[in-house]
Amino acid sequence: MVWIKKHWGLLVAAVLTLAFVVAEGYVLWYKGDATIGLVPLGLLVIWLFVTRLETGFLLMTFLTPFAINIALLPGMELSMPVEPMMILFSGIFFFRLLATRSYDPRLVRHPVTLLLLASLAWMLFTSVTSEMPWVSIKYTLARVWFVTPFFFAAAHFFRQQKRIHQFFWAYAIGLGVVILIATSKTLGNFSDLQTLHRVMRPFYNDHTAYGCVIALLLPAAFYFIFSHSMKGWRRVLSLVLFAGLCTGLFFSYCRAAWISVVGAIGVYVLIRMGMKVKWMVLLFGLGVGAFFVYQSDVLYKLGKNNQDSSYTLADHVKSISNISTDASNLERLNRWASAFRMWKESPVLGCGPGTYQFLYASYQRSYQLSTISTNAGDLGNAHSEYIGPMTEQGVPGVALVALLFLTTFATGVRIYRTAKDPHTARMALAFTLSLLTYYIHGVFNNFLDTDKLSVPFWGFTAVIVSLDVYSHSRAGSQSENDRLPQ
Repeated sequence: MVWIKKHWGLLVAAVLTLAFVVAEGYVLWYKGDATIGLVPLGLLVIWLFVTRLETGFLLMTFLTPFAINIALLPGMELSMPVEPMMILFSGIFFFRLLATRSYDPRLVRHPVTLLLLASLAWMLFTSVTSEMPWVSIKYTLARVWFVTPFFFAAAHFFRQQKRIHQFFWAYAIGLGVVILIATSKTLGNFSDLQTLHRVMRPFYNDHTAYGCVIALLLPAAFYFIFSHSMKGWRRVLSLVLFAGLCTGLFFSYCRAAWISVVGAIGVYVLIRMGMKVKWMVLLFGLGVGAFFVYQSDVLYKLGKNNQDSSYTLADHVKSISNISTDASNLERLNRWASAFRMWKESPVLGCGPGTYQFLYASYQRSYQLSTISTNAGDLGNAHSEYIGPMTEQGVPGVALVALLFLTTFATGVRIYRTAKDPHTARMALAFTLSLLTYYIHGVFNNFLDTDKLSVPFWGFTAVIVSLDVYSHSRAGSQSENDRLPQ
């Protein structure tokens, strides 16, 4: 009895192991199903989240580039294994907050956080008024389990700047492996553009999402090359990563990603010149206004461009402005036109979050269809991070998105210009420019309904908020109110 009392934990583990082995053998022999073998991994993840929440956070980040969409139930796909982990993480995180009430109120009061909460609240409200309520509710819930770990929890974790480094490298290393695999599949297929658009599968279903996430990481990766914490082999690793990202970006053949990087470089020049954010916004507004004033002349000249997408760099760049024959550009214009017709029917509430892809078919016009259009309307979303919310959540929805992006950008620029620590300033600028690549890319595509882009996007947004809240604190210090219960 003394031995049993001393080793009761070992005995329980042995009994559970024996029970699992018997159950596994039975299922394999009689059912031919090995999925029960995932049970120990599931229990391990639960134990990790309960005892080491920050480690679980980094594990999710690392696994995201390798996640694959799997249909668990008819009409229900999850990105495995990451999305179930996000759901579990969110539940544990909320439980701990309710039990301890230890979340830093400065993070809650931050303008970016308030705008994000307002956006989530509006999504929930428009889900109730949606034309397809259950679709919208599922869409909104997915957004919640994306932002809970990678914004709300991350902002608290990032009070220590070393956590920011760990988060970036966890995702970057995983993405680097995917780039290596995709690039190796590219060799020998340079003349086949359709093959080049598929080499990143099954990890990234679309070459545009693949190019977008690479562009998102590029400015931050460039920062780490010169970071004071990168010395010796770490600096070499940073150089290798940056070179790999540049290679992946080139072979992604994603024109929107190329544009976003060029745009971020242009804004970087303006920031270094000392231009204020309000003047940048005014300059952008004047550009948009000029387009609408001279849109007839602009569209006429664009219509004369007949260069389609090509594996040749010069021709592929030239095809960016082809709105007469390029199927991708024509389909994007078709989606936008359909979205505006839908928005006119419900300009305030929209048709409901996540419903565009199920409803846009009847709003298409025959004269706007491209060779890749479908009358079933089953090829995805509105291809814009601004037009999509406008159609699905009305004017308030797109206004909240635009304000969220603009406030985050302005906050990052302000930290760069006012931070006393030069390393903090440069880090804020790097992650702000990274986010800017997505803000620009968002004109042409929207990926925040996927884990692949949500993880780095909301994580980088949390970096800006955390640097703003904690940059004036002593490095590495924690007040009693800053600690997240473990």
